[in-house]
Amino acid sequence: MWRPAELRPFGLKAWRGAERLFDAAFGSCLNPLRHLGAIGLLAFWLLAGSGVVLYALFDTSVQGAYRSVQALDAVPLGLGRLLRGLHRYSADLLVVVMGLHLLREWLHGHERGFRRFSWLTGVPLIVFVFVAAIGGFWLNWDQLGQFSAMASAEWIDALPLLATPMARNFLTVDAVSDRLFSLFVFVHIGVPLLLLFGLWFHVQRITRAAVLPPRPLLLGTVATLVLLALVQPVTSHAPAALAQVPAELRLDWLLQFVHPLSYATSAAFTWVLVGAALLLLLVLPWLPARHDSPAPEVARVDPANCNGCRRCFDDCPYAAVTMAPHPNQRIGRLLAVVDADLCAGCGICAGACPSSTPFRTAAALVTGIDMPQRPVGTLRARLRQALTAQRSAGTTHPLVVFGCDHGAPTGQVVAADTSHFGLLCAGQLPPSFVEYALRDGAAGVLVAACRQGGCEFRLGERWTAERLQGLREPHLRAHVPVARLELVHAGPGDEVLLAAALQRLRTRVQALGSVDAAPAPGKAAGLHHA
Repeated sequence: MWRPAELRPFGLKAWRGAERLFDAAFGSCLNPLRHLGAIGLLAFWLLAGSGVVLYALFDTSVQGAYRSVQALDAVPLGLGRLLRGLHRYSADLLVVVMGLHLLREWLHGHERGFRRFSWLTGVPLIVFVFVAAIGGFWLNWDQLGQFSAMASAEWIDALPLLATPMARNFLTVDAVSDRLFSLFVFVHIGVPLLLLFGLWFHVQRITRAAVLPPRPLLLGTVATLVLLALVQPVTSHAPAALAQVPAELRLDWLLQFVHPLSYATSAAFTWVLVGAALLLLLVLPWLPARHDSPAPEVARVDPANCNGCRRCFDDCPYAAVTMAPHPNQRIGRLLAVVDADLCAGCGICAGACPSSTPFRTAAALVTGIDMPQRPVGTLRARLRQALTAQRSAGTTHPLVVFGCDHGAPTGQVVAADTSHFGLLCAGQLPPSFVEYALRDGAAGVLVAACRQGGCEFRLGERWTAERLQGLREPHLRAHVPVARLELVHAGPGDEVLLAAALQRLRTRVQALGSVDAAPAPGKAAGLHHA
């Protein structure tokens, strides 16, 4: 049986190719494809801000609506046209970004598991966006607004809900009144308020949700919209006249596609098509997943080793960790508690735990919070074993590579002088493991994280970089020779970047000589990263 998930590998490969192209053009940090949610929120804020000003200048009467919109053309310095264009093109941007965001999340398989809540709360937002956008055309009450109102009424009339047709009751010469315009205003203003509430609900289970893109991307997006509003200003059609049929219309196909679709097919077919699309989006989280996508194991807390420091609570990207009173007050006042329904199984919490240090003398390293499928104690044992084998083999400058499972596959660039260790996320790595590897005989350590802004778990690559740079706890200690450390941001398909970073590290440590002879520049020398 065909399953939508079977299309993902092909679509995801194409999407990642597009992301690499945009990375080359804008840089990974400012890649618009990595900030779709934040750009969508920016478009919403622009819509809200420009809409408030437009409403203050708008006459909510049948006779005055069209004139008040036309009067915007007379505002000095073209500010009225700029405001109107910014409002319209922000709506178009919101629809485009919303579609791309939906596609990206599905291609990455982000509609199920701990992300199911965000997916399901996002589906109604699609309806709110289009209802509010279509209602905005009615307020202008030109021929395009008239057409949109009539087409919407006829489309609704196709549902067996009303005893008499809406178009006959409301959209006739006698029925169009100021009261009807009050209904139009409610649709265009009331629905966005529902959208705002829905957006708040949508990000409830995401910590540090980005409500705005990075400043350069924000300024560039706003500048592009302003330029578009000036070069291609939004203008009105002739005033609405219900006794006449508009001869030519300039449709906004992004916002009003449902009208021509309904006339080209039928109202019933369009309802079935729209309903089926929404139903598919709602059932996607429960459709069979690929066999190679098992549910992630959740983090486990060991009360005897948890001191209630709150670092796992602060660093969790999905609010899966909360703090509760500790059963043993001698250890700590608080105890981390993991919500299994919210846990992503990323291990970022284990990398944040101060007890996840390999320098502890316990034979069995048990940490305050850890991942059962890849515990920190196992990582320490494997690291010891690998470095012992390198010494036995006579390797003069052994290298250690810690790589993220969701980034560039580090196993493809491992050489004879290199030991590779896979992580659920780069954020799972406690910085003390870098120092431990260097003390135990490694000549250099390479940490491979996802592209900046492209972490599978949102914050893993960011926390990794900040911990290694000494900006976030637990941090890499200042006396660690950072010349022997390389941080590379390499996502899937970036094997060339990974290989180049490994070769840079190899060349550098060979020039430095043995670990004992190497200087310890500390944080002042800066972290080598790509």
